[in-house]
Amino acid sequence: MTTQTVRQSALEALTEVPAGTAEFSRYARTAGWSDGLPLIPPTPERVHEFLAAVDGDPDEVVAELPPSGAPCTLAGLAANAVMAGAPPASLPLLRSALAAMAEPAFDLHALNATTGSVVPAVVVNGKVRHELEIPFGPGCLGGADGGAPSIGRALRLTMRNIAGQRVGVTSQSVYGTPGRVAGIVFGEWEERSPWAPLAERRGVPGDAVTVYGAMGTVNICDIAASTGSELLEIIGKSMAYPGANGFLTSTVFSEVMVAVNPVWADIIGREFPDITDVAARLWNHAALPLDQFPSTHRGPIEALGRVDHQGLVHLADSPDDVIVLTAGGLGGLHAAVLHSWGATRSQTRAVR
Repeated sequence: MTTQTVRQSALEALTEVPAGTAEFSRYARTAGWSDGLPLIPPTPERVHEFLAAVDGDPDEVVAELPPSGAPCTLAGLAANAVMAGAPPASLPLLRSALAAMAEPAFDLHALNATTGSVVPAVVVNGKVRHELEIPFGPGCLGGADGGAPSIGRALRLTMRNIAGQRVGVTSQSVYGTPGRVAGIVFGEWEERSPWAPLAERRGVPGDAVTVYGAMGTVNICDIAASTGSELLEIIGKSMAYPGANGFLTSTVFSEVMVAVNPVWADIIGREFPDITDVAARLWNHAALPLDQFPSTHRGPIEALGRVDHQGLVHLADSPDDVIVLTAGGLGGLHAAVLHSWGATRSQTRAVR
């Protein structure tokens, strides 16, 4: 039995913990359960309240999580959600997000162990955005009030306490990211999008989560463009920089996620009502001439067949790897790009 499994079992079986937040936080830090922020004691009563939200079996195994390989039961997930301060009503979303992360194509083991600063981002679609107050407008990637930080933190604590992700031990991340504390959880502003919701386009209509291996966020700013074509050009060209993981010769493929604010989405949507055309335009612009890479890089890039007939190297293999959604405030002027860690496929699941 691994150390992580022992910790999970102890957490689920916990019947007596210090009642005060400060006392429990010290207790949890000694036990190795803490992310450095205050924690709410996961008393049996609080864990039971979470389980009642889904009428769930505490022993239900949601997923087996690498690198520990430990099974994450519904009770274990609920206990970490309690500690994070997440609302009980978030347990169905947390369960779906965690199960999506455990899909083999998502490659959670690599994401948890890599030297990169990757964190699984969670994009939420459907009415559940409103029920859990998941932000999709101003400040949706951080700073907006609502349930996102505690929900993201619940997933991060689960990665620490059950998956066994430990900085400098099982995780070799050189820098990490603030997203490894509170996660990256936001919604799509479906009501202001000219296109169908992201999850629906991926075959899962209604309440759903899409998990994506994000290397953080990049802000794209423009005050001159006035047409959809111009906006897509400035966004696309800004996505491509030589040190992006998508250009690594060790990367088989790479997705990229682009969040377009509703003001720009209206402009782009009038010119490009088909979102596949939007993705194609972004993909076409997100490319660099081979000679913009150092000479030592060019041979390996050519050997992989990544140079097209125009001498360009694209950030992603295909327009299908460009994930576009509508989110952000009405101030306009900005888009957000979430570059991928690399060979990880985003996963979409219904929230039951």
